Amino acid sequence: MLTTRRYLCLGSIFVLFLIAQLGPVWAVEKPVDLSTAIIQVAKQNLPAVVYIEVTESREVTNPFLPFENDPFFRRFFGAPKMPRKFKQEVKGLGSGMIIDPQGHILTNFHVAGGAAKMEVTLADGSKYPARLVGGDPKTDLAVIQISAKEQLPHVTLGDSDKMEVGEWVVAIGAPRALEKSVTQGIISAKHRRGVTDPTGYQDFLQTDAAINPGNSGGPLLNLSGQVIGVNAAIATESGGFEGIGFTIPSNMAQYVANELMAHGKVERGWLGVTIQDLTPELAKTAHVETLKGVLVVDVAKGGPAEKAGLKKNDVIIAYRGKEVSDSNQLRNEVAETTIG
Repeated sequence: MLTTRRYLCLGSIFVLFLIAQLGPVWAVEKPVDLSTAIIQVAKQNLPAVVYIEVTESREVTNPFLPFENDPFFRRFFGAPKMPRKFKQEVKGLGSGMIIDPQGHILTNFHVAGGAAKMEVTLADGSKYPARLVGGDPKTDLAVIQISAKEQLPHVTLGDSDKMEVGEWVVAIGAPRALEKSVTQGIISAKHRRGVTDPTGYQDFLQTDAAINPGNSGGPLLNLSGQVIGVNAAIATESGGFEGIGFTIPSNMAQYVANELMAHGKVERGWLGVTIQDLTPELAKTAHVETLKGVLVVDVAKGGPAEKAGLKKNDVIIAYRGKEVSDSNQLRNEVAETTIG
């Protein structure tokens, strides 16, 4: 009996030793307290989210032009010769996020791209005029900048590729001009393309976090407080939130922002191929057993692909060590590759 107890004691000591050594491996992950996590994300990022008021100047056709020679119109209004068009100022609003202490702000191109004048309101209420650093309509992203004497708070960009469907996210912005609004939801889907512009470089994350007009350009954040997307669009019949929002992934946004800050425009890589999604029929013709990848339909003469040895009817299954699922993905990956 004593011997048995001794072995049990020694066994218990050994098990305790293993737990001490392998604790992190065996430990059950502590569940996230959602309410506390969202509070923390909001406190951490609200100071770096801004409200952008833009003024656009556009030419409008004179509505009274058809009546220019009408005798009754001229009699009552004594109208001189009227201009065919006149300039009209239109005000708009959006959101943005400060991405560095130098006052660079990431937002949407449809917010800032056509602005004649921009005023940025910070979380503390202070206002600054802003200038456009550069815009990229193909991804609907733009960078503007303000000059402030004090050190500015800024967000941290995370890795959007690591986000999973079902993960909790937090949106911050100024919907309907209601500044510093915080909403929450989940990632509903990934890799949504052709949502707004079929010719654009799109790879949206879809979310059910409430996004409304005015949220454009604001951040979508994970529960670690990192920006994983730039809110850009909604699918709606009413003009307001219906549970389907789209956000530009942070990895794409970071590449575009860096290009805009460095060059004022985006310089994209080019492969020099015409490609097509791989269907079961095409796979059979190309004698491949996988449906992942893209078929090379044509190769541009003298282009990078031809020089690298790619030929018509080749199947591209990976690019820079990353599996290629379809032609849109390959196009986006190539576009974000540094030239040369």
